[in-house]
Amino acid sequence: MQRKELGIAVVGAGRIGTLRARLAAKHPSVGFLAISDKDPARARALAEQTGADFHSASNDEVIARPEVNAVFVSTPEGEHAAPVKKALELGKPVLVEKPLALTLADADDILDTWRKTGGDLRVGYSRRFKECFLRAKEQMIHGRLGRVVGGTARVYNSRAQAFSILKRDAHATPVVDVLTYYVDLMCWFLEGNRPAEVIARGQTGIFKAAGYGAQDVTWGIVTMADGAVINLGVSYALPTRYPTLGQSDRVELLGAEGTMIIDDDHMDHVLFSERGIPHAYVPDHNVEMAFLGSNTAGDWACGDFWGPLGNETRSWLDHLVTGAPTVHTTPEQARITLETTIAIERAAATGQAVRLPLET
Repeated sequence: MQRKELGIAVVGAGRIGTLRARLAAKHPSVGFLAISDKDPARARALAEQTGADFHSASNDEVIARPEVNAVFVSTPEGEHAAPVKKALELGKPVLVEKPLALTLADADDILDTWRKTGGDLRVGYSRRFKECFLRAKEQMIHGRLGRVVGGTARVYNSRAQAFSILKRDAHATPVVDVLTYYVDLMCWFLEGNRPAEVIARGQTGIFKAAGYGAQDVTWGIVTMADGAVINLGVSYALPTRYPTLGQSDRVELLGAEGTMIIDDDHMDHVLFSERGIPHAYVPDHNVEMAFLGSNTAGDWACGDFWGPLGNETRSWLDHLVTGAPTVHTTPEQARITLETTIAIERAAATGQAVRLPLET
């Protein structure tokens, strides 16, 4: 295998960008690290924390550095297009956070640049890199369920995290920003069998009263091209101090020759502490009881970061270094996932069935 030294730019110094940067700084093949953020103080602070070689308030300046040969784009969801396109135009591989964009127009703009440049673009759906879902994919590769006829995936979290997401971007609703993980998973498990129709229902109240258009609970039924029926649900409106630290989820697949049930609620590892347990996503939010392991990205333990985002980040860096294959979400897959989540919201809003692909 050919090996090369990496020069990494991390665009966006928020929570996920901070994790990406800290993980990149520890990777043995990373010889140069640059950080950008529109807030220069935040860029400087993360650069100091990670020992980065360069930092700036200009994304373009960091991406264009000659030492940089790969880019993490960890900006807010609606601000992905410009840095992704800039990196691709300079011939630099990109891993961008999910979802690819918040609108199909922005997604198609990114895909047009990706196709024109022939660049290397992947999208950070880190649930693919959680061990239970990797094991599940392996069973699907071997066809152990036979033809999948149905399935379900649902995810819960507290309104504390939902409000944090919505304050960052009111368009990053629980469906588009969170249920998207499980649309991606189901499409990955049923690879090649794309969504064809969506019906959905939602309920509003808690978020509407706070001035947001997001639904408290959304349930959708997605019919795949071959007729398989997948039920998808999300509620990020559970009480503020509910013990989940990120995502409590359950996935089921029903096949003609088998079934697979993945219980990822994390109720098997419970911590109670009168001192309080910090929520990784929401600053200054502590709970007394926590489902350990429910943090979406993973957890720091014994000086290193373990879990889906750690696995995903290291896997991408290894891919860049060695050229080894990777299961990261492709741009086309990410576009289908975005289209499906938009269809779920549209179906819930109108009460009508929505056919896919959507007209744009």
